[in-house]
Amino acid sequence: MEWLLDPTIWVGLFTLVVLEIVLGIDNLIFIAILADKLPPAQRDRARVIGLSLALFMRLGLLMGISWLVQLKEPWLSFWGFQFSGRDLILMLGGFFLLFKGTLELHERLEGTRPELGQARTYADFWVIVTQIVVLDAVFSIDAVITAIGMVDHLPVMMAAVIIAVGVMLIASKPLTIFVNAHPTVVVLCLGFLLMIGFALVAEGFGFKVPKGYLYAAIGFSVLIELLNQLARHNGIKLEAGRPLRERTAEAVLRMLGKRLPAEAFTAAPSQPGNAGMVTFGIEERNMVSGVLTLAERSVHSVMTPRTEISWINLDDTPQDIQKQIAAVPHSFFPVCRASVDDVVGIGRAKDMIADLLTHGNIRKVNLREPIIVHDTISIIRLMDTLKRSRGQLVLVADEFGTIQGLVTPIDVFEAIAGEFPDEDEVPDIVSDGVDQWRVDGAADLHHLEQLLDTEGLVDEAQDYTTLAGYLLERFGQLPVAGDRCEFVSAHARFNFEVVQIDGRRIAQVLVKKITEAVDQTVQ
Repeated sequence: MEWLLDPTIWVGLFTLVVLEIVLGIDNLIFIAILADKLPPAQRDRARVIGLSLALFMRLGLLMGISWLVQLKEPWLSFWGFQFSGRDLILMLGGFFLLFKGTLELHERLEGTRPELGQARTYADFWVIVTQIVVLDAVFSIDAVITAIGMVDHLPVMMAAVIIAVGVMLIASKPLTIFVNAHPTVVVLCLGFLLMIGFALVAEGFGFKVPKGYLYAAIGFSVLIELLNQLARHNGIKLEAGRPLRERTAEAVLRMLGKRLPAEAFTAAPSQPGNAGMVTFGIEERNMVSGVLTLAERSVHSVMTPRTEISWINLDDTPQDIQKQIAAVPHSFFPVCRASVDDVVGIGRAKDMIADLLTHGNIRKVNLREPIIVHDTISIIRLMDTLKRSRGQLVLVADEFGTIQGLVTPIDVFEAIAGEFPDEDEVPDIVSDGVDQWRVDGAADLHHLEQLLDTEGLVDEAQDYTTLAGYLLERFGQLPVAGDRCEFVSAHARFNFEVVQIDGRRIAQVLVKKITEAVDQTVQ
């Protein structure tokens, strides 16, 4: 036992443990690949049994060192080649690795997946364990031969094998989870299997491939795969930094088979038909974005404000009421007395005309009960209310009972698809030349963002939902005609100029996109 005090023995033990672990990693990976074919509840048991069998098999082979040494004597001559028992074992093991690796690679690349709703078919437990035993036998030969070449003492070899297999048992489950979560790693490992099998066959024919070449190739491939996984991880982090709304909208468009505007332009920027395709893509993306952001918007951003409500005053003469109903193309009107806050009911235009012609006044019996919601109601709950109203308008009031506006089903639809002006309305946003628009102060900021193809105007933390509210926040007071401010987004710059003030309201704004040439001049 004096050899236990020899420092070189301990250095050899440590080195052999490291080599045995390195030689066992490929064994462990392929055990993980095979165990994945079993039901989840049986995978851990298969890994433990497989590695335990690998331990006993390697220990048994180590104790038969003398027999392995004798296998170097030629057993068979064929076409000028002499094959020993060791050569035949290496060749059989190499052909098995080539066969198994090819089948696994074909299944990964060309194999069929179960249909949706079809139960996955798992392999039999003992069939997989048998395959693991055969793999263990092949990989154990390489490990045992390495041990024989490095160390002269059998106890040291056995200790190194036991320690290495113990480490593999501890690391088996985390490594299995990692391998199954990264399909490219599995394909890479199957490539290693084919390479090792080829090396064993070549060595059986007498063409010894230095292990250093194999490990260098494997190490280089692992390094490249590590960089690939790092790049993929950074790409996922970068993608996660983009707004969820934008990523979801683009994903939906791709599922619909539509190109994104940037992709369409990059694919063929010089083709004359691309401009229309890009415009259509932007409109689609805006509609999807409108759907996805609808639940986040406040009722103020979709309602018709109090100042623009067309309502019937019962104190007016029948002739004035009749003219008003005929002049405004609406089906329903709030019917009030003296003020829009004193709502009597909701009247249908044709019923009120019939009452005026027949009875000379509007009868309350033909008026519907008004539906009034609080201005803090969510859009989703508002849509449920609109469904129950059966096409009737819904009034919006604040905490003091003051009517703030009204909402109809078409207002919610416009929040998704853009404006649909009535006959008596002018669009809030009108093009006024290249990269220039005349915008009503009451224009919705979400719609303006979509039309300008920019982000940043909408601030969920603020109470305003219109362009006028945004400008009042920027100026800090009611501006005068000619006042200007500039908005800078990640992609463009815009100049906002107040054109018209109506009382205490910003009536019209000129929005101009600052081009690159103008930007350089300003600087």
